Amino acid sequence: MKKTLALLIPAVFAQGIGNVLLSMGMKEVGNSDWSEFLPLAIGSPTLWLGTVFLIVSFILFISTLSRTDLSFVIPVVSMEVAVNVILANYFLHEVISLARWTGVLFISLGVILVMRSESQKAQRKRENLQSFGRR
Repeated sequence: MKKTLALLIPAVFAQGIGNVLLSMGMKEVGNSDWSEFLPLAIGSPTLWLGTVFLIVSFILFISTLSRTDLSFVIPVVSMEVAVNVILANYFLHEVISLARWTGVLFISLGVILVMRSESQKAQRKRENLQSFGRR
């Protein structure tokens, strides 16, 4: 599980940073028609950097899928929602409502439950291997 978390934690933070950079970049580009938007977006270093962070997140995510159950990875990656809200509050100065903070709390509690279930699964696997070795 340590190797899995060593991939997932940076993936979650890379995704959060990438999303914040994309939001910042799009606010810089503004809301314009396609003839103005496309050159501004392509020329935006902030959008490019955000895209790089999202690519890194994706690579870490798919690397994790090669070694761990999807039913574990997806809930843990959902911590990205909490990271996004925290980063949006801090870096984008977004006002986060109590309802959103409550949602973040529920997501976080769900991730804790999933992580506990994975620990219990690993413990049962070790116990089964030990009992099989005694036979």
